[in-house]
Amino acid sequence: MSPASTASRVPVEERLFSLVLALLATDAGLTKAEILSTVQGYRQRYSRSGDNSNLERQFERDKDDIRELGVPLETIESPGESGNNQNLRYRIPRGDYELPADIAFSPEETTLLNLAAMVWREGSLSAESRRALLKLRSLGVTSDDPIVGYAPRLRVRDAAFEPLSAALEKHVIVRFGYLKPGEHDARTRTVAPIALIQHRGRWMLHAADQDAKGTRNFLLRRIVTPVTTTNTRYEPFPPEAMTAAIAELEQIWRDRTALVEVVPGSDAATRLDKRRGTETAPDGALTLHFSDLDLFADELAGYGPEVLVVSPPELRDAVRSRLTRVAVDHG
Repeated sequence: MSPASTASRVPVEERLFSLVLALLATDAGLTKAEILSTVQGYRQRYSRSGDNSNLERQFERDKDDIRELGVPLETIESPGESGNNQNLRYRIPRGDYELPADIAFSPEETTLLNLAAMVWREGSLSAESRRALLKLRSLGVTSDDPIVGYAPRLRVRDAAFEPLSAALEKHVIVRFGYLKPGEHDARTRTVAPIALIQHRGRWMLHAADQDAKGTRNFLLRRIVTPVTTTNTRYEPFPPEAMTAAIAELEQIWRDRTALVEVVPGSDAATRLDKRRGTETAPDGALTLHFSDLDLFADELAGYGPEVLVVSPPELRDAVRSRLTRVAVDHG
């Protein structure tokens, strides 16, 4: 079995999880070559003497994804080699990733967390990931703490992922109920899947809508019914179709910006400042890029009083409505 076929079966969540584990395990940081040659999901495709450009691009996308999830990934230049990207070192500082010192748990809560940690240690780390950690230790990467205790905030795949992936392989049309923000009833969509795309940590389906007679992007988390596979086949789309879809999503992300004020030193300030493309004004306000207004409003509302949206007005209103609904629901 070829290394490429083995790598194709490594779920993206496991690859990102393995990357986070590796970068938490080192204080000095790891070079790109050390990461690609040892971390689960990369090493299967790594060539010590060949071209690794595709793998390097995958690593760049993964860096963006884990930063988008709020993981504080740092880049360190090697002394005397400023500007040499091949010798840059990457790490995740534990002080920025661990829980704040002022958070404490009761004895009962600690017991439950310890039980959960036991299950995590026994069941979450695959044999491949364990072998990758051994290889990292052989490079001199050591850790006094059990790094499997650091569980990254990675989203699992949505229920629609597997049936859509199967439909893509068979080139068959599918149907599903899709609930757009602001609507109360799901609409049935009949589509020819073109590609499953992970963009900014979220899975999307790029497909040809059979009713709208055009291509559309569907967020998997908004598919609210089981995916139904039809017996109707379609001609495979060229690879350029997926490339165009990714370029379109990137353009949307670049064009949409928000200005927010954050409480200095808060969780919101730490996480939002790590997002790709964030610009910090002298007064501490952040200019942030986003793709989906409703999803971004959900995220910002989760920070509560730590965030104040200045613009655009529609995002400010969306966050306010979410906070108002929470206040009403909780009396």
